[in-house]
Amino acid sequence: MIKRKQTRAVRVRDLTIGGENPIVIQSMTNTSAHDVKGTVDQINRLTAAGCQVVRLAVPDNAAVEAFRAIRNQVDCPLVADIHFDYRLAIASIKAGADKIRINPGNIGDHLRVKAVTDEAQKAAIPIRIGVNSGSLEKKLLKKHGGATAQALVESALGYIELFDKLKFKNIILSIKASDVITTVEACSLLSEACDVPQHIGITESGTVRSGTIKSAVGIGSLLSRGIGDTIRVSLTGDPVEEIYVAKEILKSLDLHKGPVIISCPTCGRTNIDLSSLASRVEDLVLKLNAPLKIAVMGCVVNGPGEARDADIGVAGGKGEGLIFLKGNPVKKVAEENIIEELEKEIKKHMRKQP
Repeated sequence: MIKRKQTRAVRVRDLTIGGENPIVIQSMTNTSAHDVKGTVDQINRLTAAGCQVVRLAVPDNAAVEAFRAIRNQVDCPLVADIHFDYRLAIASIKAGADKIRINPGNIGDHLRVKAVTDEAQKAAIPIRIGVNSGSLEKKLLKKHGGATAQALVESALGYIELFDKLKFKNIILSIKASDVITTVEACSLLSEACDVPQHIGITESGTVRSGTIKSAVGIGSLLSRGIGDTIRVSLTGDPVEEIYVAKEILKSLDLHKGPVIISCPTCGRTNIDLSSLASRVEDLVLKLNAPLKIAVMGCVVNGPGEARDADIGVAGGKGEGLIFLKGNPVKKVAEENIIEELEKEIKKHMRKQP
């Protein structure tokens, strides 16, 4: 059992981030900031996949009006992502944002930051302070010789101090770099220095293939240390893929309830298309939230024994599959009926759950 860092609790619409609350999965839309229908459709796809908070870019006043329209058409918490223009942050709050994400370093002087915190205070919504390796203050880059973990943390602590002076405590903080080691070190140092809840992730991590690996290593390393209250897996492509990866990272550390699929790497004894079968099983249970371990094994020689701790499993044979429960064989079925029979067993198992 992972012992999580105790952070202050921050309310975002109907969710609480931090404290002892479950880790929240986030993503960001990549539709046009002005495309209301396309963005609503993407948000609905994200939430159907398990996303709990969605962030939208708000680059201009037209995007503020689009944000307002989108807010009226979806139920999940929405975050307005603001760069440079503090007036857009204020307008987004008035348009119904449940949280604002800003980098105070590019918002302007402290009076502008105060204008944003004052409006957020009135609306009783939090602000996420974003500190990225690509937008660090020049003085810190010079002092530390680059975007080091220490530079990122010094920047973050400076912003926490600023928000304290502005009497605004309702904050979440993120420190992100595209470099895994820098991000892990920075988030760890920040966790030791304060009780502000952290949004963690590896920024600009890459494509689905490379970005998944970098995110799993970085986010997983932090979560295993008890650090992180909400996560976003940043991938180039369909943001729905980010949700699937985030859920798998959390499930691997027993931090999220949901189906876990184990499958063997196959060998010369395999007489079934195991790769295709495992993918079909994965699709079958994609939207289930109940804890369930399913094994997809390549042969009957070792399959049931090696996966005896699985709730439900199948071991492939030549043109058939052996269905087993907790390692005990139940029945043999034709290869073309495996998914249908597995679905029946899954439904039986779900009915037995309290």
